[in-house]
Amino acid sequence: MNILITGAKGFTGKNLVENLKNIRDGKNRTRPNIQIDEIFEFDIDTDKSLLDEYCAKADYVFNLAGVNRPKDNSEFMAGNFGFASELLDTLKKHGNKCPVMISSSLQATLIGRYDGEYGRSKLAGENLFFDYAKETGAKVFVYRFPNLFGKWCRPNYNSAVATFCNNIANDLPIQVNDRSTQLELLYIDDLIEEMLDAIEGKAHRCDYEGLTPLAGEQGKFCYVPTTHKVTLGEIVDLLESFKAQPETLVMPEIPNNSFAKKLYSTYLSYLPKEKTIFDLKMNCDDRGSFTELMKTVNCGQFSVNISKPGITKGQHWHNTKWEFFIVVAGHGLIQERKIGTDEVIEFEVSGDKIQAIHMLPGYTHNIINLSETENLVTVMWANEQFDPKHPDTFAEKVSDY
Repeated sequence: MNILITGAKGFTGKNLVENLKNIRDGKNRTRPNIQIDEIFEFDIDTDKSLLDEYCAKADYVFNLAGVNRPKDNSEFMAGNFGFASELLDTLKKHGNKCPVMISSSLQATLIGRYDGEYGRSKLAGENLFFDYAKETGAKVFVYRFPNLFGKWCRPNYNSAVATFCNNIANDLPIQVNDRSTQLELLYIDDLIEEMLDAIEGKAHRCDYEGLTPLAGEQGKFCYVPTTHKVTLGEIVDLLESFKAQPETLVMPEIPNNSFAKKLYSTYLSYLPKEKTIFDLKMNCDDRGSFTELMKTVNCGQFSVNISKPGITKGQHWHNTKWEFFIVVAGHGLIQERKIGTDEVIEFEVSGDKIQAIHMLPGYTHNIINLSETENLVTVMWANEQFDPKHPDTFAEKVSDY
């Protein structure tokens, strides 16, 4: 299969091209039904003569080319309708009836604040594609996108999320006139998955009731089922918590497929080099060191403990708190004794065979470096963040080892 992408250097185009390359090159094996021979990338600076060649060979076309921020409003129609017309005429010239997708916008509804030249140019492009389908019998896929966000989106252009991510990551000011303003947002990876679905003949169809897509197999339009409706205030608050993470070490809740998860990935893509690395506070003494790595809102915290040769650490117990000790380097012994008894359970551990050991509630426990020359490195997870006001930690030796 040969795939033509117009607007290939834009935000959506770049993400689509790179994901198609992953499939073509065998790096992404989750789409075995998509076999790609060539990817034709066409953009505003591409030699115009190549459009003719690409249209002759294409088996699928994604028309992502368009004008968002012209110097003059007349450019909307030329960029969003004129090029689409040229593309379809070139396909007709070669008798190529391959499937064609066009990226439109909710602004094509012309509802309320969307009643403008940009929306009218997008609506004209939609109608052009529908007429083309009637004339040629080719399949067309018309997607009305809401606001898009994700990696590689250009800040200070047409995405508030990209601008906020870029500015907060780089300590630049942002302006929010109304925190309650709600946006409908579509994440770029969700969009790319839908485009791959479309190639496989599994596009999600719909009709529209105002701005709302109504799913239906015979729908005139196509849509991405997963979008997120969030306020500007919610976006900014999340971004500020992401920015503070190197100081607080607290990872906000980021459930699978949540907006927070997708926004965090987007935010990270705008970090400058100097913020990609940050120091952690190492609590050092003559026994070694203890360093908190990360804290979570509801799932405890991670730390790393380094014990020098011959050193014993721990020697305490908890009422309710529980932990995992995972030795990743060195050779050690973990001991646990149930409070009020003399019974000691022991686990010899080594970085050569990585295992997780439960530190049981109601058991005093320790970890001993058995090596005379090497440090013992242990990754530790506790089910709750350490609270100095309620530490739930009580000193008591395990044994006289």
